[in-house]
Amino acid sequence: MSKANLDLVGIGNAIVDVLSKTDDAFLSSNKIHKGTMTLIEAEQAEALYAKMGPGMEVSGGSVANSIAAFASMSGSAGYIGKLANDQLGQVFRHDIKAYGVEFDTPSLEDGPPTARCLILITPDAQRTMCTFLGACVWIAPSDLNEEMIKNAKVTYLEGYLYDRPRAKQTFRKACEISHAGGKKVALSLSDPFCVERHRDEFLDLVKSDVDILFANEDEISSLYKTSTFDEAIHYTREACEISVITRSAKGSLIITKDETIEVPAEAVAQVVDTTGAGDMYAAGFLYGLTRSKSMAECGRIGSIAAAEVIAHVGARPQTNLKQLLQEKKAV
Repeated sequence: MSKANLDLVGIGNAIVDVLSKTDDAFLSSNKIHKGTMTLIEAEQAEALYAKMGPGMEVSGGSVANSIAAFASMSGSAGYIGKLANDQLGQVFRHDIKAYGVEFDTPSLEDGPPTARCLILITPDAQRTMCTFLGACVWIAPSDLNEEMIKNAKVTYLEGYLYDRPRAKQTFRKACEISHAGGKKVALSLSDPFCVERHRDEFLDLVKSDVDILFANEDEISSLYKTSTFDEAIHYTREACEISVITRSAKGSLIITKDETIEVPAEAVAQVVDTTGAGDMYAAGFLYGLTRSKSMAECGRIGSIAAAEVIAHVGARPQTNLKQLLQEKKAV
């Protein structure tokens, strides 16, 4: 696939997930805040990994998950993220390229190991993440494939990546390249704590550089420090061309300058693991958008993809999403 033909390019943390089932008592005893993502250092990662039960290793990273799903829907996609030249790095590179995604970011040869996220899944299907960022925070503007970004319809940025100065410079450069090519920039706010850490910078980024914003209720309310959800909607309508707010079982809202579209959640027999639900929704929405679907159709595609991933353990699809969308008559 020529870089000139890409629909979507994602820039994010290149992480390998280690998923393990646990209970609330384990979280409490290890002072882990349920349902959030906490950044940890290498020593903490090793100690926690040693205490965890049997785990399953699978390539992750929020935007990388979205890009993999987008490619599974038959979208043409590229990815930019930093790995170390180690075993986990090789696993990640193999997995994302197996989806047909263009990924040519050079590995970090002298530095920390590939990032990993320890994901603890409680019986209520909530996922709690402890992340060692390792090599992925070493991403720099020089890692950007400018041709890829310039030619992609949308460049999708991961809020989680904003935790280091070089990454911030990389974001701004990517926005500049995308907009210079007349293309769109999308941003995922990623996590309420991530928003707390970077509120003022995120507000500036959203106002100046973001065309499409993805958030859940907690994240958007945190961004605008509002006491009500309606207030947050008011602010985001003024800030962005399109804002997409996911609301779990209540579905999602798509907010433009002129309208608010309610999209129901797709039915799912049993919620097994909510890991990746927002990532899949974003993938589906952007797939629809890059195919000039209506806002409501984009939302439905996102809902179908999210329903697929919460029905099993793991943050990437286990069903052929292209086929699933065809069966649901969504494309």
